[in-house]
Amino acid sequence: MEADDLWLIGVAWRLDRLRWVPTDVLRDVVTSDGACMTPIDGGPPDARDDREFAKLVCGGCPVQDECLELELRTAGVGTVGVWGAMTDDDRRALHPHWLRRGERFDRGVR
Repeated sequence: MEADDLWLIGVAWRLDRLRWVPTDVLRDVVTSDGACMTPIDGGPPDARDDREFAKLVCGGCPVQDECLELELRTAGVGTVGVWGAMTDDDRRALHPHWLRRGERFDRGVR
């Protein structure tokens, strides 16, 4: 197992606390409290790569996990852009680990 896999498994376990939160509640929380839901003064931040950009855009956001959980539920492997301080490539890599957490594996993605 590689270091990236261990990191992604840790993220999936962290998100597991949100598995019982209804999707519409997550959507409300993200749209009302998400840092990216308001315009960024001065435009998007300069970054060396997509991971750094995601961290800069989402830095300090109080609902990063809720945002990430919402995007994994609604977009799955078709995810694009920055959500939950992660790049789309990182979220695609996270998706199979996220599916295996808790009840998601048994009930499937909704």
